[in-house]
Amino acid sequence: MARPMKRILVTGSAGQIGSELVMVLRDRYGNDDVVAGTNRTQPSKAVQESGPVEVCNINDKGQLHSIVDRYDIDTIYNMAAILSAVGEQKPLLAWHVNMDGFHNVLECAREKELARVMNPSSIAAFGPETPRMNTPQETVLKPKTMYGVTKVAGELLGDYYFKRFGVDVRGVRYPGIISSETLPGGGTTDYAVAIFYEAIQKKRYECFVREDTVLPMMYMPDALKGLIDLAEAPLENLKHHCDFNMASMSFSAGELAAEIRKHIPELEVTYKPDFRQAIADSWPQSIDDSAAREEWGWKPSYDLATMTKDMIEKLSARLL
Repeated sequence: MARPMKRILVTGSAGQIGSELVMVLRDRYGNDDVVAGTNRTQPSKAVQESGPVEVCNINDKGQLHSIVDRYDIDTIYNMAAILSAVGEQKPLLAWHVNMDGFHNVLECAREKELARVMNPSSIAAFGPETPRMNTPQETVLKPKTMYGVTKVAGELLGDYYFKRFGVDVRGVRYPGIISSETLPGGGTTDYAVAIFYEAIQKKRYECFVREDTVLPMMYMPDALKGLIDLAEAPLENLKHHCDFNMASMSFSAGELAAEIRKHIPELEVTYKPDFRQAIADSWPQSIDDSAAREEWGWKPSYDLATMTKDMIEKLSARLL
């Protein structure tokens, strides 16, 4: 049986996913029982005012251990990471944070016998040799970005710590994440968030991938629910641990623009691919997530139409 979670540390709590994850976890488990850890960036006002916040650099082992001890942390959601686009500009930093930092988290969990470590992976773990349509759970993992390399290595390292030391490490392969609350943090799928802001504020957007670029995407509420559901799943139900494919919807950049135009007809979109196009072309277009559905009951709630409507309503209320 999986041990229940008591007190939680979220690293990277100022990031796109971490900032919203903290608030959902606090609502679920209590404000005082979820510690927001951040390194250089200030977390949102909501995160700062609703519960404990600590400076937490996962590459500082002593600092990490101190926080775990002071708050009697039982579970770590390791959301601290350097993403794909930034990782190509600063590959050594990506390795340092995504691998050395994650190893510190695992060692902390092993030494202090924590209940659980959640460490998301990504579709960046795939590469050009991976089947791009309905990408299988078990498939070729030969990424061409440093971010992808660290995600594959992280999956393997997490599985090793589970099998070798009994550390309950779990993770999902996230597709592109679209959020109405926080700006993206340097990933290849950032266009799918930026286009909403530009559509509402300027009625025009220059997209950095081609119009026909198709990638798997997910709305943030589904991304958060899926990760928490996996964390709470009985261990005996899981055949996989650190590498669950998780899917929601797939669409092209042009299809997204067309859906937004149903709400903002005057939107003008131009396409000027940059270095991120090659990264996008190495990733899947659709994902087979049957293992997640079978082992812990994963099921998304949003599709392109419902996500777009919700995004525009929430952003319009905040930006206009």
